[in-house]
Amino acid sequence: MNRTRKRLNPPTILVIGFGIIILIGSSLLSLPIASKSGLGIPWIDAFFTATSATCVTGLVVVDTGHSFSLFGQMIILFLIQVGGLGFITFATLFAILLGKRVSFQDRLLLQESLNNLSVDGIIKLVKRIMMFTIVIETVGGILLIIPFTINR
Repeated sequence: MNRTRKRLNPPTILVIGFGIIILIGSSLLSLPIASKSGLGIPWIDAFFTATSATCVTGLVVVDTGHSFSLFGQMIILFLIQVGGLGFITFATLFAILLGKRVSFQDRLLLQESLNNLSVDGIIKLVKRIMMFTIVIETVGGILLIIPFTINR
């Protein structure tokens, strides 16, 4: 029996991927361990927060510093990173770190998610993006630690 399998196009994969990330983030943020009160927050508030973090809008319905525990804040931070850099970029980075080969289909998906004109050099671009991000965020973190430790 010959079945034809319909492949999802890159934009559809991106939308589905972001939807899954938002749903996982919402579920994690609604857990009792994610809130400072230990009771959890309503799922709709967790969903809004996860969507806002993933889409990097910064809108909130609950005060992040007072409502979320360190675990919850780390989930939000991860969602912001994934939303800002793109989950395809993260998936590619993990594949590279695990020594996996990035297929042509994956490169096409990367091209679409990064709005690049061609697939040539796309892996090198991902590596540069990640290195630039790590360097800038590390320097920014160090610069922010200084005034926070002085004011204590």
